[in-house]
Amino acid sequence: MRFEKGHKAATRRHIIDVASKCVRRDGISAAGIAGIMGEAGLTKGAFSPHFESKDALVREALASALSDQQHRLDEDQRRGLALEGAIRRYLNRAHLEDPAEGCPSAALLPEIARQPLSTRQDYEQALRSYVSSLAALLPDADSAASRRRATAIFGLMVGTLQFARAVRDTVQAEQILEGGVEAALQLARAPSSY
Repeated sequence: MRFEKGHKAATRRHIIDVASKCVRRDGISAAGIAGIMGEAGLTKGAFSPHFESKDALVREALASALSDQQHRLDEDQRRGLALEGAIRRYLNRAHLEDPAEGCPSAALLPEIARQPLSTRQDYEQALRSYVSSLAALLPDADSAASRRRATAIFGLMVGTLQFARAVRDTVQAEQILEGGVEAALQLARAPSSY
């Protein structure tokens, strides 16, 4: 059977997109190849022509999710979104309820720490880029203090989202999110000696 030109690349992209959602929703360990391929509408046998291992797929799926997250923040900045808007875009009910479409850090940090070195290095590079974009929203954007503060703000945002996802009570989860927004904004306004 012959396929149209570009079919293999399109299939690979589709598998990465599906895997990206599966690992954020279920976790890296729980997202198996058979399940990912099934959700992609493909057989498990279709996996090996595209990826040498699950680790290779996870690395690309994570990179895709991180790239999407960076793209959203960059687009928000181009539209003039201020830091508070970026924080509220991250710490909101929709993000709380949809880990499959959300931040890979909030969904996967403990598992990312256990991934092969190449995956962790890719994650670190994407993290630096995202933090730099957040730092650009702070008053003294180009300073080392601003980058440290942006790192702390992002850590607070990730932890807040994880914490809110862990509670069953939706009212309490909303309070956790709002508390995280308030704390992140206070940190953003902290003196530059931070």
